[in-house]
Amino acid sequence: MSLKSQQANFGTGWQPFDLPTTPLFGTDGIRSRVGELLTAPLALQIGFWAGQILRQQESGPIVLGQDSRNSSPMIAAALAAGLTSAGLEVWDMGLCPTAAVAYMAAAPETAGGIMISASHNPPADNGIKFFGANGTKLAKVIQAQIEQALRQGSCPDAFNPGNQWGKTYQRPELVARYVEFLHQPFPFPQYLSGMRIVLDLAWGAAAQVAQPIFEATGAEVIVIHGLADGDRINVNGGSTHLEPLKAAVSEHGADIGFAFDGDADRVMAVDGHGRVVNGDYILYFWGQTLRQQGQLPDDTIISTVMANLGFERAWARLGGKLVRTKVGDQYVHAEMVAQGAMLGGEQSGHILCHHYSLTGDGILTALHLADWLKRAECCLPDLIDQSFEPYPQRLKNVQVDSREKRRQWAECGPVQQAIAKAESAMGDQGRVLVRASGTEPVIRVMVEAASVDLVDHWTNALADVVSMHLAS
Repeated sequence: MSLKSQQANFGTGWQPFDLPTTPLFGTDGIRSRVGELLTAPLALQIGFWAGQILRQQESGPIVLGQDSRNSSPMIAAALAAGLTSAGLEVWDMGLCPTAAVAYMAAAPETAGGIMISASHNPPADNGIKFFGANGTKLAKVIQAQIEQALRQGSCPDAFNPGNQWGKTYQRPELVARYVEFLHQPFPFPQYLSGMRIVLDLAWGAAAQVAQPIFEATGAEVIVIHGLADGDRINVNGGSTHLEPLKAAVSEHGADIGFAFDGDADRVMAVDGHGRVVNGDYILYFWGQTLRQQGQLPDDTIISTVMANLGFERAWARLGGKLVRTKVGDQYVHAEMVAQGAMLGGEQSGHILCHHYSLTGDGILTALHLADWLKRAECCLPDLIDQSFEPYPQRLKNVQVDSREKRRQWAECGPVQQAIAKAESAMGDQGRVLVRASGTEPVIRVMVEAASVDLVDHWTNALADVVSMHLAS
């Protein structure tokens, strides 16, 4: 499409982009290092074309939220400009967890939502996550329509009729509606009274809401990394860096500690002995509770290929069934809908319980886990001891900057030969999972086996082969 015709469609200042041939939408929206793929001019056009597509689906304003990254206000302003130029109204909630945007996107008066965040990624990255009017991640078919319109610069019969421009309204008070929603499942005030809880807020999106939410439960709350700091979001803290949380839980003699990621849609916990309570344990504990209450259809939990074999076999011994999907909460959600399941999630701490929400919410998950622990009248270390013994598992990330190589990694003969060799050597004593990340420029190599020696040997061997043939 010529620059002249692009300008005719959008107005002056339209700029063509040299977009990668690989899909823009990954497992969790559009994500990259800011200034490379993701720029303000591109965000402007994403907002415009998304607006053209979304206004054909639903009527109403689009809710906008952001995490604490330094680039988030810039991208928010560009997206809002694009959306309003497409004739849509924008409600800007400002700093808030991703789950707050999802909750408001599902409100009767709104048509969807967009969260600006790169989740657990480092500060230099950012991303754009879309939510439909039902509060779930935007359907793949609609994502594809937005991407096609962005690439082609045309959207037949969808242009703004009569120059009807939208407006942007600052609506930070909407976050309070989300906070009220979080407390609804717990009818008794001060229901966590007597508990001491440490929160690691990762310098991120939970900074303004998590502490008052937990203090309202009656718990004694200790906070680390509690400011909204775009230079330090996810740096040496949060759900991917648990050592500071372990130290704080030990220092304060806390009952439990919770670490959120940058946008607080996932959570990891630790006990007083420094042991990690990841998504596998959370699903096991929450699954037991729902099963006892008769609220877990067919005793089924949906997880991913990353779920530990120790968890799967322990759940099977209780008479339950674990169904695995590809990595990504959108795949977990889709399988939950297909199977009529009510509980699912990922080992990384991204948990979905459809009794309460259709999207991952780290704060909601932490409240339920703390409530379950309080009702159990037993310390968390004992409960972990009574659950299951995870198989040794190691995940190693290999930096692969080329999008094309990441997309086509499975076509690399030497890598496939190395995987086959590892699987043959371990037999039924282990398993291998190699995959391209949908959110970072890495190939992930995971090995799980009955012994640590097997895990370390084959993880290193496979990572070396991936690095040799794909990283250069």
